[in-house]
Amino acid sequence: MLHVKPEQAPLCEAALIECVKSGDQAAYGKLYELHINRVYALCLRLLADEAHAEDAAQEVFVQVWHKIAQFDGRSQFSTWLYSVANNIAISYARKHKRWLNKVISIEQSGMDEQTAQNCNGLNGLDKLIVRLPERARMVFVLYAIEGYRHEEIAKQLGMAVGSSKSHYHRAKVLLQEWYEDE
Repeated sequence: MLHVKPEQAPLCEAALIECVKSGDQAAYGKLYELHINRVYALCLRLLADEAHAEDAAQEVFVQVWHKIAQFDGRSQFSTWLYSVANNIAISYARKHKRWLNKVISIEQSGMDEQTAQNCNGLNGLDKLIVRLPERARMVFVLYAIEGYRHEEIAKQLGMAVGSSKSHYHRAKVLLQEWYEDE
């Protein structure tokens, strides 16, 4: 197993990417190990369901294997990877809209607070984020955590820029209320 010190990661990652581009499955496995936790966390924040997040995260890495040649190195690999993850998670959410409507929020779904608090792999802010209504959660994650601009979010989610800002504001208000209640 490759043990990479944080300061060595970019150099080693670039070499891994070149190996993966040439079809090296062992290098792909190491690249997967470097990024799976963050990709899964992003998918979990966007989808608010562990099983769906696991499926989406695996789909991200299937796509990475097939599309790694498209990565041209002009940006950081993580930027490209998390863009792929965002797109897949959003697409996954659209495909599973009927299911997601059942878990939009604790208030609307009837999920009790204890169930939301016990979500495995979540702590602190993440436990509150999964409680947000779907659109507010997606906008909040993309804007506050991933650093996208409202214009980009609006385009990705098919909404007006003003709607993105409104959902973000709603998310902040709800998170602040829930945080103060804890």
